[in-house]
Amino acid sequence: MQLTLYTDYSLRVLIYLGIHKDEKATISEIADYFKISRNHLVKVVHNLANCDYIHTMRGKGGGMYLARPPEEINIGDVIRHTEPNFHVVECYNTQASHCPVIKMCSLIGVLNSALTSFFSVLDQHTLADLLKKQDVISAPLQFIPSPSRATAHPVIEIKREESVAGQKQKH
Repeated sequence: MQLTLYTDYSLRVLIYLGIHKDEKATISEIADYFKISRNHLVKVVHNLANCDYIHTMRGKGGGMYLARPPEEINIGDVIRHTEPNFHVVECYNTQASHCPVIKMCSLIGVLNSALTSFFSVLDQHTLADLLKKQDVISAPLQFIPSPSRATAHPVIEIKREESVAGQKQKH
């Protein structure tokens, strides 16, 4: 299963706002930080505000901030509010499925169990859990292509510079 970019961006916005909890942030600021489309973030922010995860203010001096403490924002709930569906395979959507063995196949039961386990883990975590390494999260990102894999889909490693005992180290 792969989460959509929409969900990924939603989580990134919440993490950013959690790190910068004492100040308002703008869509442009977050887009620049994560190097993602401002237009995509407009939709994401609108949905997060509608779901009462964030408050937004328009105009001069406007911006956004978390609507509640990070300890009260459940990650499983965020994902349920941002993913369009959880149709892991075609047979999840019984109206659109064309599988001839759907009535005798037990795959959907196995996948339902896996999906339940997936959310069971996510439901145990809040935004506060994702913010525990704030010093690492808030460090500038460097996207460096991985030289170890030459594939049609290059793997990107994320390197962060951390300050450890006054010295910068690369990870």
